[in-house]
Amino acid sequence: EVQLVESGGGLVQPGGSLRLSCVASGFSFSSYDMSWVRQAPGKGLEWVSSIYSYISSPSYTDSVKGRFTISRDNAKNTLYLQMNSLKPEDTAVYYCARHYAPTLWAYDYWGQGTQVTVSS
Repeated sequence: EVQLVESGGGLVQPGGSLRLSCVASGFSFSSYDMSWVRQAPGKGLEWVSSIYSYISSPSYTDSVKGRFTISRDNAKNTLYLQMNSLKPEDTAVYYCARHYAPTLWAYDYWGQGTQVTVSS
């Protein structure tokens, strides 16, 4: 059974940092592209970042470039999102998702989400 379990969310002040983790199980993690997607209160889903199994350069939405870093530890079956210089507009539920195809929004499994709140 494929499972994705996120953790690491919480309440942080503007300018602070958090590191999200997503532990994967039930599949060959290293063989899959993975993404982080978020949903702010009252808004739709927004793609944040992707990391690929076959190329080394991850991709980011413009609003997080230079602040967020996606990474993966294939030995630990874990996906990470290091978030620095957090802004109130980063407040959202953050989900990790597994790709079934190397295109945006081609996800077949999602985690349950972890809440990130940026507020003073």
